[in-house]
Amino acid sequence: MPRTFLQAEWRKLIMANYAFDSERLKPYLPHKTELDLWNGVCYVSLIGFMFMDTKVKGFKIPFHTNFEEVNLRFYVRFRDNGLWKRGTVFIKEIVPKSALTWVANTVYKEKYETMPMSHTWRQADGQQLVQYNWKKTQWNSLQVRTGLGLKEIQASSEEEFITEHYWGYTRINDQTTSEYGVEHPRWQVYETLDYTVDVNFSDIYGPHFATLQDLKPQSVFLAEGSAIQVKEGRRI
Repeated sequence: MPRTFLQAEWRKLIMANYAFDSERLKPYLPHKTELDLWNGVCYVSLIGFMFMDTKVKGFKIPFHTNFEEVNLRFYVRFRDNGLWKRGTVFIKEIVPKSALTWVANTVYKEKYETMPMSHTWRQADGQQLVQYNWKKTQWNSLQVRTGLGLKEIQASSEEEFITEHYWGYTRINDQTTSEYGVEHPRWQVYETLDYTVDVNFSDIYGPHFATLQDLKPQSVFLAEGSAIQVKEGRRI
């Protein structure tokens, strides 16, 4: 079994989910993977959350235990010895720590970028507000307001599709893909009351994703999250 590379908690995950043209994602597909659709729809998700109590190979790195992340991802599957593995591919992962970006990009060939970031978690009057902010040429934000009650994710739902992908795939080159596993319990979600997506997609992700600027998300929900483990990867 692969050893654990990273342990942390992923908390208060805002997931804004868009129907997207599958042809536009094909240049980003890692070798040996194919797009994973839900009810015939190709999704990309903008996700903001907190890394908390982070440990790398069992050790806490000073000043790198609690931090924000915002990523844009899409969904794929890989057939391994006759069984389908469902996973995600990241277009970009934004973090506030340059050391994280350097290690992820240099050692693991990921697509991280460092930007100033902040977050707000606030509860009042039986509601909560969760917001993540990041700045390139201007400040961007992803915000949701929810109730405080948690609910189970229903089988075969869109929420299940978005949250139940337990593999990560990274395109190394035209013939090589990196695969790693992510372990966490089944998450619970809050009831969304309203949300705001204020993001310059062209500035952050390039003109290929500029069309997201004018699209309304298919859904926006907040998952509470949990402790997670990221396993050491392999090349496929």
